[in-house]
Amino acid sequence: MIIYPTLELYNGKVVSLTRGRLEEPVIWHVDPIETVRNFAADGASWVHVTDINALAGDGDNNELLEKIIRAAGIPVQLGGGFRSRDGVHRWIDKGAGRIVIGTMAAHDPDLVKELAKYHPDQIVLAVDIYDGSVMTEGWRTRSAFVPETYVAAFEEAPLAGIIVTDIDADIEDTDASLAVISGLAKETRHNVIARGTVRSADDVARLKYIPNIAGTLIGRALLSKDVDLKRALEIAAAEGEPIAEFQ
Repeated sequence: MIIYPTLELYNGKVVSLTRGRLEEPVIWHVDPIETVRNFAADGASWVHVTDINALAGDGDNNELLEKIIRAAGIPVQLGGGFRSRDGVHRWIDKGAGRIVIGTMAAHDPDLVKELAKYHPDQIVLAVDIYDGSVMTEGWRTRSAFVPETYVAAFEEAPLAGIIVTDIDADIEDTDASLAVISGLAKETRHNVIARGTVRSADDVARLKYIPNIAGTLIGRALLSKDVDLKRALEIAAAEGEPIAEFQ
């Protein structure tokens, strides 16, 4: 299982958002470039970065993102505000290892499938779920899609994976329920990457026992030091114990 240490960038700063609200960002007083280098030094094989400004449509952090991609030393999975073919091509050309697409997939699924064929194993589908529906526009808009049907529509596309966020769990800020994520993981051949489920090292261990969970994003818990990255990587890399079959 791959651990994706995660940074969210807003106005050039590393932040965490509560309930997706831009009005109340938690600002972490860390250097994003140094932080990404530390992730790599601790043994991470990927880093995930989200441009919150681009996601919200009020600017971007492009200059900083280019510096992060050049300095990281590990591939960068980049998300936030991808709404056009050109934007995806441009950032892959700039060195992004993967591009995460959310809202654009709901509006133009055929384009996303085409991009996945053009950039095999570099396009990641983001599926944000709240109250049984797929959300778009940075969690602000409820779509008409139910998660199972939505994911099935991309089953034949050569995606690098699917990031699934259980927004209910994120909003409640309690031990995350993995029912939605594990249910979707059973329905797709694609690797599923869980988001919003890790608040402790024990949560990493729990994820290892869910079939088809190939990774998890960890952001706030790393920055708050509730999770030690080296320890999380050790747990993720450990051989899983056999699970008994019950009759």
